[in-house]
Amino acid sequence: MIIFSIIKRTSIFFRWLRLFYPKAKGIPIAHQLYFFIPQKLFRINGRVPWPVHFSSRILYWKNVKVGNRCAPGMNSCCYIQARNGIVFGDNVRIGPGVGIISSGHDLDDYDKHVKESPIVIGSNVWIGMNAVVLPSVKIGDNVVVGAGSVVTSDIPSNSIATGNPCRLVKKKRAYNGRNYSKQSNLT
Repeated sequence: MIIFSIIKRTSIFFRWLRLFYPKAKGIPIAHQLYFFIPQKLFRINGRVPWPVHFSSRILYWKNVKVGNRCAPGMNSCCYIQARNGIVFGDNVRIGPGVGIISSGHDLDDYDKHVKESPIVIGSNVWIGMNAVVLPSVKIGDNVVVGAGSVVTSDIPSNSIATGNPCRLVKKKRAYNGRNYSKQSNLT
């Protein structure tokens, strides 16, 4: 798109956005600019220190740890609840409508939440559209979670998993894309 190429060529004038998005390492300036007005001026998810789409909802954002090139909720209609904590690795891609819920309600008292271990999502993970990740799940590195899946148990590294409940479909080759774990690789 022509606007993104103009912004990319003039990105030096938009470096002030990094003051508003301190945890957006590796997220292009054009993306940060797109989310700036609804998020930082209209205050929709305004305190979250990474870009979030105005239709997404991030609860307990202080309990979320994000890696490089990772901005949970940047896609539309995502719901991320981190009461028990969520740890994202580097280069995690989340499709639209994804729900990541780290705490459920107590079955005997709906006003209480169950204390569980945090959700851990490894590096180079792609979670497809409308997938749901439930409490205490650990997703390894280099994993693809299929669209519409419900992740109820751990998924090992280097795998493709899909379904309800989500199950391992097959092993996946090593990730060949850019390595975002190194600070020097970031734009």
